[in-house]
Amino acid sequence: MVTTHKLNNRALASEKFSDGRVSRIPSQSEKTNSSSPSLRDLSPRDLPWDTHRAESDQIASNYKGSEFERYAERIDDCSQLLAFGLVPNVDEGAYQLKLRTARFCRVRTCMVCAWRRSLMYKARAYKALPKVIADFPTARYLFVTLTLKNCPVGELRESILHLNRSFSRLTKLRHFPPIGFLKTVEVTRGRRGDAHPHLHVLMMVPPSYFGVNYVSKKEWCAWWKRAAKVDYTPIIDVKAIKAQNSPLGLLAEIVKYQTKPNDLIFADREWFLEYTRQIRSTKAFALGGVFKDYFKEFEREETTDELIGNDETGEGPDEGELYFGWRRSEKKYRMVDN
Repeated sequence: MVTTHKLNNRALASEKFSDGRVSRIPSQSEKTNSSSPSLRDLSPRDLPWDTHRAESDQIASNYKGSEFERYAERIDDCSQLLAFGLVPNVDEGAYQLKLRTARFCRVRTCMVCAWRRSLMYKARAYKALPKVIADFPTARYLFVTLTLKNCPVGELRESILHLNRSFSRLTKLRHFPPIGFLKTVEVTRGRRGDAHPHLHVLMMVPPSYFGVNYVSKKEWCAWWKRAAKVDYTPIIDVKAIKAQNSPLGLLAEIVKYQTKPNDLIFADREWFLEYTRQIRSTKAFALGGVFKDYFKEFEREETTDELIGNDETGEGPDEGELYFGWRRSEKKYRMVDN
């Protein structure tokens, strides 16, 4: 956050406060050397840019020299330069940084794009939830995790297909309780180098679910075993979301990653490349029941404007722009001249 003043052409020295704000916009000379301010220093809330851009560097390095060289090139080019508007916040007497321009690669395993996509889903959910709540004011929500045994990473595609077919059979069972659901596939790496695909499902259920229509965990296990057509009792988890809590945060989180960054960054390179081969053209999430009507925007491909975001930072028009370039050796964004 930057304390409010009018921008002009004079050289202005940077003086940081302890909370990360600066009292003056840095001078031009400061913008061209290693002492130029970092994005995280000027705007602590933008620290995730450094975190996810560094993760994506690791992802790109794993692709180099493989048949996915083009993925490496696209991820390397992603979000290298960020343009932020200086938006005045009258109440706090300060500028706030608002992202205006960036280039995104949209590679499925790019952690910057996965993060921006999760923010986009959250924004889409914000638009849809008021209508859902108005139409179903007494509905409750469950967060259900459905698993099966691990598989070799080379069989991951078939295992994901089996999971999705099994869930389809589950929804057709006579007493399947949800009136709407969002289902996502997540893959984690097993300790023995195998793969663990599983489903996360956000379910909206009628209030009677917690009364006469309650389904015990034992019953859920039996249903899932039957739907998956396995000869063992699979592990599942069923959690109720408290009535006073919104499902918004959880909804956005479960569509964030198909595989979490650490499982990709620290995986054996050959495991990672095989994982990439296996997930190509697989579907990461699906909607069912009334959620198809309310959250159909989730199935629409994202636009660049949506990945940039449109939060309510500050008030009024921009009073200038600041540019930040990625410094790979430092793992941080620093101010640069455009």
